[in-house]
Amino acid sequence: MKIGTLTRMALLTAAALILGYLDSLIPLVQGVPGIKLGLSNLAILFAVFYMHPGETVLLMLLKVGLSSLLFGNLIGAAYALAGGVLSVAGMLLLKRIPGVSVIPVSMIGGILHMVGQCLVGFILISVRPVMAYAPWLLISGTATGLLLGVAARGVFYGLERYERRNGA
Repeated sequence: MKIGTLTRMALLTAAALILGYLDSLIPLVQGVPGIKLGLSNLAILFAVFYMHPGETVLLMLLKVGLSSLLFGNLIGAAYALAGGVLSVAGMLLLKRIPGVSVIPVSMIGGILHMVGQCLVGFILISVRPVMAYAPWLLISGTATGLLLGVAARGVFYGLERYERRNGA
């Protein structure tokens, strides 16, 4: 791995961890566990659009592993890993369509992250409680994916403008 790529990975991993921690401090829906803004996924979205797919997968694994080690537990890691794998796979596939923007990519990422969490819930809990909870998760995944996509679009626009202006 080149030094520039390694540096970018380190910065994005640190950003994902910091954003994930900040995200844990923001209560969204009382009484509904697992629904968060997913701020750390801004780092993953950046990787989907600006890095190699293998690097994106590695970033997701680092984010899930380190977050679980620092702030979580094994059960939470299982949910995060399943959601992360499905989310990144879906985002990388959708991004391959020419002209697709970050907003639908982010939305599919949010939806698939929740699908992954539901699959783990089916295995660990049972089908009935997860089925009652799944619609709320899918709605929140869609909404947070939209919000993060809009935020990422603004960041990407600013980065591209900066690069054009400075010849980077």
